[in-house]
Amino acid sequence: MSIVIEKPVLWQRALFWLRGFDGPLAFAVFMLACAGMLTMYSSGFANGERFWDHGRNILIGGFIMFVVAQIPPQRLMSLAVPLYSLGVALLIAVALFGLTKKGARRWLNVGVVIQPSEILKIAMPLMLAWWFQKREGQLRPLDFLVAGALLVVPVGLIARQPDLGTALLVMSAGLFVMFFAGLSWRLIIPPLVLGVVGLLLLVVFEPELCAQGVRWPLLHDYQQQRVCTLLDPERDPLGKGFHIIQGMIAIGSGGFWGKGFMQGTQTHLDFIPERTTDFIFAAYGEEFGLVGNVMLILGFLFLVLRGLAIALDGPTLFARLLAGGVTMIFFTYAFVNMGMVSGILPVVGVPLPFISYGGTAMVTLGFGLGILMSVAKAKQLVQS
Repeated sequence: MSIVIEKPVLWQRALFWLRGFDGPLAFAVFMLACAGMLTMYSSGFANGERFWDHGRNILIGGFIMFVVAQIPPQRLMSLAVPLYSLGVALLIAVALFGLTKKGARRWLNVGVVIQPSEILKIAMPLMLAWWFQKREGQLRPLDFLVAGALLVVPVGLIARQPDLGTALLVMSAGLFVMFFAGLSWRLIIPPLVLGVVGLLLLVVFEPELCAQGVRWPLLHDYQQQRVCTLLDPERDPLGKGFHIIQGMIAIGSGGFWGKGFMQGTQTHLDFIPERTTDFIFAAYGEEFGLVGNVMLILGFLFLVLRGLAIALDGPTLFARLLAGGVTMIFFTYAFVNMGMVSGILPVVGVPLPFISYGGTAMVTLGFGLGILMSVAKAKQLVQS
């Protein structure tokens, strides 16, 4: 008697690879990507290639998400130390002989031009999650100091380039992992209090400091100007304050319902600088109004809450910390971008996830989504 083994058909193979994918998370990303394509079609009207390139970048990010989702969290854990070490080594190489563009040394030519700081957006939460997993059950204050040192080294190298936006993203990712690992509020509250006091003093004495051209410590000249511009954009309305002023005008002119798709005057008359990249939220807000802004914010909120739910159900401490840290990267991206366009945060180079044009950022976002999908799949496989 012969045994006949039937080969699975194509749809059965697809179901096998898609098994364990988190449906709500995928739906949230799909809706945000659709919003991004609509906004890119309108805001990139003067450059027809931007729409198609953005679609290609989204597909690349989706492919990376699919590939990373197939890697179990334990295998991801084995990548933590090599990826972190490679990232720091490349940052040192950038500091020694990197390429300089527009006054910033951020790139490295290794046959192709790369920006090593992007690696740390993922490598940083990976490394800290690995460290706390190794110390599980015996965490001491010294362990948090070591984690802080692991965080300070790449953040310092990135800030020195200078690249304040990327340094902020890497630092926030690391701090969130440390917080989820159990960092005491006694260590968190004092820096927050000092920050609030410093902000209040800045608001009070800012006119004199900026007007007199007083040099602030630890800040580059352009970073100091961004803070001064944030607090008083009308100081130089046609120069350094132009971005913030036009962003606020565009968002405000959208009103409650918005001017309508392809009807944004600030966008289509070319008043909004960087309208397809850092300031695309202004173009979106002008055409879709307060209603559209609220829907977009709710979309990002759902994405973050779903990511935190996945983190909460992670099968190991490493998976929980990694998923939590990666999820908060999405939060930081969205919060900082919307904040700077709305005039409540200084202007830094942080794109709006899935909405802004940019291939490098989409690769990072796809990798992060793949990590969340991997943790979700691991939990479901354990349950089954």
